[in-house]
Amino acid sequence: MPKIKTVARKKKKPLYEGVTIESIGAEGKALARVGDMVVFTKYAIPGDVVDLQVTKKRKKYQEAFVTNFHEYSTDRVEPFCEHFGVCGGCKWQLLPYKKQLHYKQDQVVNQLKRIGKIELPDILPIVASENEIFYRNKLEFTFSNKRWLTFEEVENNTEIDNSNALGFHIPGLYDKIVPINKCWLQPEPSNEIRNFIYTYALENQLEFFDIREQVGFLRNLIIRTSSTKQIMVILSFYKENKTDRVRLLEAVKNKFPQITSLLYVINSKGNDTIIDQDIQLFSGEEYIFEEMEGLQFKIGAKSFYQTNSEQAYNLYKIARSFAGLTGDEIVYDLYTGTGTIANFIAQDAKKVIGIEYVPEAIEDAKENSKINNISNTAFYAGDMKQVLNNNFVRENGSPDIIITDPPRAGMHTDVIDTILTISPQKIVYVSCNPATQARDLALMDRAYKVTKIQPVDMFPHTHHVENVVLLTKK
Repeated sequence: MPKIKTVARKKKKPLYEGVTIESIGAEGKALARVGDMVVFTKYAIPGDVVDLQVTKKRKKYQEAFVTNFHEYSTDRVEPFCEHFGVCGGCKWQLLPYKKQLHYKQDQVVNQLKRIGKIELPDILPIVASENEIFYRNKLEFTFSNKRWLTFEEVENNTEIDNSNALGFHIPGLYDKIVPINKCWLQPEPSNEIRNFIYTYALENQLEFFDIREQVGFLRNLIIRTSSTKQIMVILSFYKENKTDRVRLLEAVKNKFPQITSLLYVINSKGNDTIIDQDIQLFSGEEYIFEEMEGLQFKIGAKSFYQTNSEQAYNLYKIARSFAGLTGDEIVYDLYTGTGTIANFIAQDAKKVIGIEYVPEAIEDAKENSKINNISNTAFYAGDMKQVLNNNFVRENGSPDIIITDPPRAGMHTDVIDTILTISPQKIVYVSCNPATQARDLALMDRAYKVTKIQPVDMFPHTHHVENVVLLTKK
């Protein structure tokens, strides 16, 4: 039994000593048990024996951080990234990839069973990502004049010569940025571009953004790379300074001639999002292309596209396989985004109807149909629970199959009720959150039976997992 101490300066929150990490639970957190209490922590893996300082106490669980390791798990591997444990990303680097897949599979099984509480078939083995590193096609970095200080710098009262940073937000601290030297998520020249811009900005004394005071010049950097080897770079400035802006963009253009799309935006509003901003072309084209099975997908600065291109292809093939198209079906693709799935399956269906909330995404979807000479698709923009109604079905035909790929929050109950009223023969439910997927499956259980389940790993070294479910009418 672990020893339990209380620490007065921590308001008597307990310190648990010699606790063995048992498993991995919700949101990828390590899980231990002290008596009847479940305790969650980070940066530990099953088999580690640790001391845990509790930070939050709830009725059914507690949260804690590790203060000491007594023993390391035999499964533990050395993190490959110098920024591990600070930037907040890739938290599962401590686990071998096979173990990561094991716990992601468990996550799908546990959430579907615990939350869904419905009859399930055997869950197929998770589809691994071929690339465990450099698998992302998009990263966004933030400029800040308040970089994150290391504990050593704080402890030693180190004099700080340079407080500017270009990197990722520290989890829970919106105004602190950890400067990134090398990120293992996106292939080169991503690191080279970011580091060049950072060095150029320092050498030319360009102002880094102050998010609290809302002042400065350099704000954000977005880098997109594609499977067709094209590169898009978007620089976001808080204010216009034409001389400095042009000099920086020219320097980037000359240093990296392989950049096929160089854009910029002046974003003076309170948040970093550029979806509502006017993006300007500096050089090259306004877009890049992704490719799947000979289909071209046009990606603009605001376009959504799955960030793991290779695994997106596997995900879409699974969705198409589950749909079992013969060429005679009307298919509704809900939350279609830029119409990637809709256009991908169009040649195997009679007609595909896509619905999406974001009007710009729908324009991209239409453009992608046009580029690929696809004539049996139609796309509509609007709130799903308002667009998808009886009149819409009468005008577009009753679907034989519905494919749905909602955001993490899952589907609105009104949308589920409409789907049950429409009553397609099959539903293919693609989800990035098995917990909300399980909730939605339970709501559809009275009319549909789950017949296939296929987890897919899109994001190695994180707890995130995609899951594809096939439902058929009972």
